[in-house]
Amino acid sequence: MKQVQRKIIHIDADCFYAAVEIRDNPELRGLPIAVGGSAARRGVIATASYEARKFGVRSAMASATALKHCPDLILIPGRMSVYREASRKMRDIFADYTELIEPLSLDEAFLDVSDCLQCKGSATFIAREIRQRIADSVGITVSAGIAPNKFIAKIASDWNKPNGQFVVTPDQIDDFMTELPVKHIWGVGKVTAARLEKLGIKTCADVRDYDIFQFVQQFGQFGEHIHKLAHGIDNRPVVSKWRRKSVSVENTYAEDLPDLAACLPKLPELIESLQKRMDKLDEDYQMQNCFLKMKFSNFSQTTVERSHCKLKMDDIATLCEEAWNRGNRPVRLLGIGVRLQDLTESGGQMDLFA
Repeated sequence: MKQVQRKIIHIDADCFYAAVEIRDNPELRGLPIAVGGSAARRGVIATASYEARKFGVRSAMASATALKHCPDLILIPGRMSVYREASRKMRDIFADYTELIEPLSLDEAFLDVSDCLQCKGSATFIAREIRQRIADSVGITVSAGIAPNKFIAKIASDWNKPNGQFVVTPDQIDDFMTELPVKHIWGVGKVTAARLEKLGIKTCADVRDYDIFQFVQQFGQFGEHIHKLAHGIDNRPVVSKWRRKSVSVENTYAEDLPDLAACLPKLPELIESLQKRMDKLDEDYQMQNCFLKMKFSNFSQTTVERSHCKLKMDDIATLCEEAWNRGNRPVRLLGIGVRLQDLTESGGQMDLFA
């Protein structure tokens, strides 16, 4: 498949939440800090400064574990409104260069600057200027990857972190991909990486020794995905209009809920919280299915989902009972959510009158 030539920039803030906290409290600079929930309430780390990462503190790590790794860790509760404002300022800067902006989270986004005439049309210079403007006006640093497609741009943004950028031009793709470990391919987790290693495949160069049909035979359609990306082929466009597929809420409890009778009283609060989020959605969404997630004391989890289910106590309680029966052990986390149908998509309006 022929590669579509674009100029893509992936911008990724350096330890975003922690960087904002350091910006607002310079006395924290140089210290091991992390933004996350309380260890006493089974909180987890959202992000950590580079000083904390040296001790092995990582995102999604339990706060209690992080404190064991780094006893001097300064744990700061999150301030989402402040982070959202910093993210908004970053996106305002992006919009000065292109309308094709695809946010991945508050702190990272893809930009397609193929048609941008600023900075003489150089994606390298555009990325450098964006990074400087964010440093000056937002007060944090970001790193950038510049490449002909999203896959390589995202990998490249990690190459010179923090506060750096890395460029992969079209004629450099083959050399760049050859030594790249397959674990960097989107979707290749520990299980798939282990399967690949059994075949003697550790790098993208190893993948290239196989034809695409062999990979599809071994891994199904995902084999085609691996094979294309190993050749640096990724023709996905930057999608600037993103619509929700679901909305959910969840809560991790300080003490395990011992049985179903203890779980049921927790549902009204979750339902109320989810309803508030639902009320903020525009009218072009229609609820399809409800689901309930339950994580047990042994960290196993299950999700029960039903169509024609309403966001009412009786329906959610039924899902909760089914989930409980699957594990039949104390519960550490409960979550509920709904799948959404976007009525702006083709054929969506028909369902209004079905």
